[in-house]
Amino acid sequence: MNKNTSSSGDMSKADFRRYGYEMVDWIADYFERLEDFPVLSANAPNDLKKVLPESAPLEGESFDDIFADVEKLILPAVTHWNHPNFHGLFSTSTSAAGIFGEMLSATFDMKAMLWRTAPASTELEDVVLSWLRQMMNLPAHFEGIIYDTASVSTMHAIAAAREKLDLQIRENGMSGRTDLPLLRVYCSEQVHSSIDKAVITLGLGQKSLRKIETDAEFRMIPEKLAEAISEDRQNGYLPFCVVATVGTTSTTSIDPVEAIADICERENLWLHVDAAYAGSAAIVPELRNCLKGCERADSIVTNPHKWLFTPFDLSILYCKDLEMLKKAFSLVPEYLKTNEATAKNGMDYGIQLGRRFRSLKLWFVMRYFGQEGLIERIREHCRLTKLLASWIEKSDNWELLAPVNFALVCFRACPENVGDLNAFNEDLMNSINASGEAYISHTKLNGKFTLRLSIGSIRVEEKHIENVWNLLNKNLTI
Repeated sequence: MNKNTSSSGDMSKADFRRYGYEMVDWIADYFERLEDFPVLSANAPNDLKKVLPESAPLEGESFDDIFADVEKLILPAVTHWNHPNFHGLFSTSTSAAGIFGEMLSATFDMKAMLWRTAPASTELEDVVLSWLRQMMNLPAHFEGIIYDTASVSTMHAIAAAREKLDLQIRENGMSGRTDLPLLRVYCSEQVHSSIDKAVITLGLGQKSLRKIETDAEFRMIPEKLAEAISEDRQNGYLPFCVVATVGTTSTTSIDPVEAIADICERENLWLHVDAAYAGSAAIVPELRNCLKGCERADSIVTNPHKWLFTPFDLSILYCKDLEMLKKAFSLVPEYLKTNEATAKNGMDYGIQLGRRFRSLKLWFVMRYFGQEGLIERIREHCRLTKLLASWIEKSDNWELLAPVNFALVCFRACPENVGDLNAFNEDLMNSINASGEAYISHTKLNGKFTLRLSIGSIRVEEKHIENVWNLLNKNLTI
């Protein structure tokens, strides 16, 4: 028997309690000292791999040694997403309540394939998603299912849209068929890359995806969408799905969902709305209008792990007709047949069989902070973002490059006597990120190298925004 284990084969209860307390103390201390760490890991590629053994230990090691290596080896290789100066990509962060939910989820270790295998997970998921649906002011006909990420949620939505065509693709596939025209999915030029990956994964191919021109504020132009659909029909193609975005990745632009919904209804197309980032903003009364028109969508994705302080990963797909998703994916082998005919079985609504108890951590977060607490934190992030944008607008050395819709600022440095502003801004970004004092990311808008500064950490305060603004100006002299 392993020298570290009890007669049960696992860690002894005494050791579990001792190390458990140590772990919680370590996590609490980690949050306290977050700002002592560089935001980005200073490691070079393969630094961690070089110091780790090439094979697993033959005998069990003491947990003291294992835990010590977290501090010694793992921590230097961590990029600190919870850091209040993490402003790249979309700034996200976990919360203590969410961590506790994750701990219990791991403790129960349920595989929520059937209601019978995980009644708590199955039923709590429905309750929590109903709570969030109400907070987002979405109609009651939307029923939800939890996946891991928006990439997977959107892939399932497009699969459901394809199934609605009733072309026997589930039964006969797509390859080798001469009776299938090219199927078309539409999205804007600003769409997330997960849409491309979805059509690749589903066998539709990138040729099936048509990207529609955007306006000066990076929003899909409905007239261009209508023209593309008409042109494709004339060419013998079969349009079947449109992906609109509320809160694009590059700029958080908001596609005109109402106008797009008009087109989808007229053309009998499935409307999917990607609100992975900005969906959470709809819980704030003054921001609720961002989802205007989404009540007419067939499906909507939103990610509480982005802006509701829930540990990664947790993505929600709301569907007007969840049965279409079930029609696309339900498959019940003999060993999974049950007598609970009216029970909802999560395995029926996607490619996964086993599913984690993800709703527990969101339940903890929603109850601990309450609606008012969550609203207050998102509202504060938007206030800080507008404050930063006002500083940029007042400065001759900086310029905004996109509207500020939520908690993301797109901007660039434009000091006089700089020839290549793209190279200058890229160097500026790299210099700031290498300093470890903050992390920002970039995109390209109309050919311009654009800095992106996202505000979303539960730990961010105005002083952090002041610090990054000072750091930006300090680096103007690079």
